[in-house]
Amino acid sequence: MTTSLARRAVAEFFGTGFLVAAVVGSGVMGDRLAAGNIALALLANTIATGAALVALILTFGPVSGAHLNPAVTLADALESGLSWAEASWYVTAQVLGGVAGAVAAHLMFALPPIFLSRHVRSGPAQLLSEVIATFGLLSVIWGCSRTRSQVVPFAVGAYITAAYWFTASTSFANPAVTIARSLSDTFAGIRPADVPGFVAAQLVGAVGATFLFRWLVPNLPSTAKDVLLAHGEEEPSRSRQA
Repeated sequence: MTTSLARRAVAEFFGTGFLVAAVVGSGVMGDRLAAGNIALALLANTIATGAALVALILTFGPVSGAHLNPAVTLADALESGLSWAEASWYVTAQVLGGVAGAVAAHLMFALPPIFLSRHVRSGPAQLLSEVIATFGLLSVIWGCSRTRSQVVPFAVGAYITAAYWFTASTSFANPAVTIARSLSDTFAGIRPADVPGFVAAQLVGAVGATFLFRWLVPNLPSTAKDVLLAHGEEEPSRSRQA
């Protein structure tokens, strides 16, 4: 039985919300505890984000596919895994969930619910980093999902953990997370003026990887049943044992 679109959208809302709460909250905690050591703060931020991604994909994947990322949803729609109408619901839920996650993180650390970031992240190097980060993320997803879907949560978590360190932008690779982080003047923030460039770069990377894997692995099904994990299917009901 197909899971309703409303349930899938709610799963995307809460999954993205928890992801942003992990990114922003661990950034605040790491920054406070690192006593000015930026590398240590980034390490704390990285570990928390990667671990949260694995847990969240495992948790929400069976309901919605656990995209938690408009770039992933766009890729799924391009491969006919979602209709464009469904994709619009997903993206809306992800953006709203991301904002809610940022607000929740702020409130947990006694900060204003929303305060715009002043963290400058601009320039060609930053934009190239986001193209590469998102291209790599979708490559990992497409490379694993059709043949070894059970490893996707761990592969995605491992990739994002690494990409924090090998990209100049610290690998946002997610338009919803980027928008949410612009509302947080904390360690993980991004200046609102820099958001459009980051989002454009992320979408370029996602589309590029999707078309690459159409050519690279031509024996893949023409329609993607799933991206991260099989989604939209409920298990048959089971009778309870007395």
